[in-house]
Amino acid sequence: MRADNRVLTEEEAFAAVPVKERVLLLPHCLRPSEDCPGKITRDGLQCPRDCPHRATCAIGRLRDEAERLGYKGVCVAPGGAMALRFVKEKAPKGILAIACYKELLEGVQAVEETPAKEKPVILTLPLLRDGCVDTEVDVDEALRLLRLGAH
Repeated sequence: MRADNRVLTEEEAFAAVPVKERVLLLPHCLRPSEDCPGKITRDGLQCPRDCPHRATCAIGRLRDEAERLGYKGVCVAPGGAMALRFVKEKAPKGILAIACYKELLEGVQAVEETPAKEKPVILTLPLLRDGCVDTEVDVDEALRLLRLGAH
């Protein structure tokens, strides 16, 4: 609650979290399946700096912006278990999670059930088109959410 007795919206609460205390979670299914040069590692999808799709790929654009803003980390995960491990390791105060509805629901529940002194603010953005391969997200909306409260 605020001094004016108004409850903060999720976006207002996320905007209040310092950028350096936030993480971005992305699904690897956003990558172009035909010719993505990225490799899945223990830490998620690793994109080469010289990726030919960097300017047009949703993952490249969102990762670059999160890094430019100073986010604590970005995880491009093939599944919820890796994303949850990343969240536990980074212990962020704010999470922007982009995924299909099912993964978002399961992920939010898993984070809320994780023992922690302070639960992070979780902002979610569902995919426009899911299906586990060549999915789509509203990149402009994702960029807007990434930038909330950033100066």
